[in-house]
Amino acid sequence: METRTDRQSAGGPDIAPTLASTAPGTICRVPAGVVETHISILFFVGDRVFKLRKPVQFGFVDFRQREARRQDCEREVALNQRLAPDVYLGVADLSLQGVPLDHMVVMRRMPEDRRLATMALRGDDLGEPVHQIARTMATFHRRAARSATISAEATAEAVGAGWEQNLQETSRFVGTVLDAEIDAAIRALAARWVSGRAPLLKARIAAGHVCDGHGDLQAGDIFCLPDGVRILDCLEFSDHLRYADVCADVAFLAMDLERLGFREAAGQFVVAYEEAAHDRFPDTLVHFSCASRAYVRAKVACLRAEQGASDAAAEARLLHDLALQHLRQAQVKLVVVGGLPGSGKSTVAAGVSHETSWPVIRSDEVRREITPDGVERYGQEATARTYGELLRRAEGLLGLGQSVLLDASFVQASRRAGAAAVADRTQSDLVELRCHAPADTEMERVRRRLAEGTDLSEATPKVAAAMATAMDPWPTSHLITTAEGSAEVPIGRVLHLLEFRDFRHGQG
Repeated sequence: METRTDRQSAGGPDIAPTLASTAPGTICRVPAGVVETHISILFFVGDRVFKLRKPVQFGFVDFRQREARRQDCEREVALNQRLAPDVYLGVADLSLQGVPLDHMVVMRRMPEDRRLATMALRGDDLGEPVHQIARTMATFHRRAARSATISAEATAEAVGAGWEQNLQETSRFVGTVLDAEIDAAIRALAARWVSGRAPLLKARIAAGHVCDGHGDLQAGDIFCLPDGVRILDCLEFSDHLRYADVCADVAFLAMDLERLGFREAAGQFVVAYEEAAHDRFPDTLVHFSCASRAYVRAKVACLRAEQGASDAAAEARLLHDLALQHLRQAQVKLVVVGGLPGSGKSTVAAGVSHETSWPVIRSDEVRREITPDGVERYGQEATARTYGELLRRAEGLLGLGQSVLLDASFVQASRRAGAAAVADRTQSDLVELRCHAPADTEMERVRRRLAEGTDLSEATPKVAAAMATAMDPWPTSHLITTAEGSAEVPIGRVLHLLEFRDFRHGQG
């Protein structure tokens, strides 16, 4: 959580840390420098870095007492040796005539040109580095500590409380550094996501995806050396802020790469981690975690602005806006794809599913599964059971953070009301699509698929005509025309309506 502010030493060169390795017994030629964060001051001297805590107090840390600073230094060394054992060398005691004054973390100096952020801004190909980092983090997470205490920090209650604390700590900057309307939207969307995702968070805990992680994975703290990756500066001053779903660590670096302008590399990192860890994240969890990390970084930038950093206010606003963007993408969607038989709703649902990877729950499949052969599948009782099961399955997936496409006619307003109730209970966005084609086109499609016998739908022209007569007005729907020859146009329009953004592949 230590965002840096470079300073120039008196009478010396630009001290932005230009780093290089030094062979034993030689004189180091790299410039000395000082780098300041909101809670530390780092001194770059030769092939060493000395990190001194500031005697500051914030809502999340209190370093006013020397003993607290000493303990934090020791904690930093112990925790960071998990990912960089040859970088964190120990704790140095500062004293004057035998009287202890303070304490500093002692580190081996890393080469600046191998810093991930430097490599990205230089235009290097990040493909192999992000894959190497992903593999390193997957191994780290696999070995990281797990316990009931750690898992408790990833429940809906704990996640919500964490958001509330961050919002409170940032509140004094709202209206000055940060936009009040954006902050209000962030507050509402974060609370909505958490209140509807308790099943997802419970499932992630049960599957063992919550551990003692890094907590502050930034591109500026990762060095890609010939003999492997060194990942520095984990969050040491608060255990509970480090205890989280592994997705939180992954999202932090993805968000940071996106902030730097490298969205494609961010998506590559997410995919590479998922493959290395055999853990496919729900899209909404990735976006929510990115938003959480962006908001924390916005808070830190506000603190830096308060301490006088000239560029911090602009960075805070950028991160604040990024948090809102990801929270909007994090909202889970229940997409009702309705219309009469032959209207093209199944084609639209399948096409959208192909682009988004969202599951389709199709009434024709459900109807066959739950209605025995020989029973009228389009009768009132069978239809009621079909829609009940359709919505039950959708509700389960929505609670797990999975956006869902419902492929069913939804002729009756009461069926649509049932879908709206599910969306409301799961705090999901309801999007209603009414597919339509000319009546003769719809009827021809019904006849053709019955004759070919290649579709699950058993609707006959008689059933289709009866449904057309019974169709209730649907003023809340978006009309999607599926006339012959325009198969791809509806898909593109629907994706636009859904504001779908494929983070993993750098699109949107």
